[in-house]
Amino acid sequence: MSFARVRLQPLARQARLFTTSPYRQSVLDSAKDAAKKVDRTVSDAAVKGIEKGEQASQAAKSTIGMKTNEAKGEAAANTGEMKGKAQDMAGQAKGKAQEMAGEAKGKAQELKGEAKSKM
Repeated sequence: MSFARVRLQPLARQARLFTTSPYRQSVLDSAKDAAKKVDRTVSDAAVKGIEKGEQASQAAKSTIGMKTNEAKGEAAANTGEMKGKAQDMAGQAKGKAQEMAGEAKGKAQELKGEAKSKM
């Protein structure tokens, strides 16, 4: 097989007949850049917050061991107090319900009496 050799002629250099204008950002590009900056700032703040939370968590874990018994005692006291308040509120609600039921019965009897008298 024979391959024909083709000789390429160098192209003559021509002067460029056009120029490129400088890149101008559109409003959308500017908004995207601003959003990226805000996102980055928020992300950095969130990371710092998470790190502070981890530090606080470690500090809390070290003090929890000492205060567990104190917390149990307070929880028991608060539980008793809350039960008392809940029973008190339930009693008040029951009393109010009975009062409203009595009023409704009285009103029904009154209307029944008026209806009979008109007949």
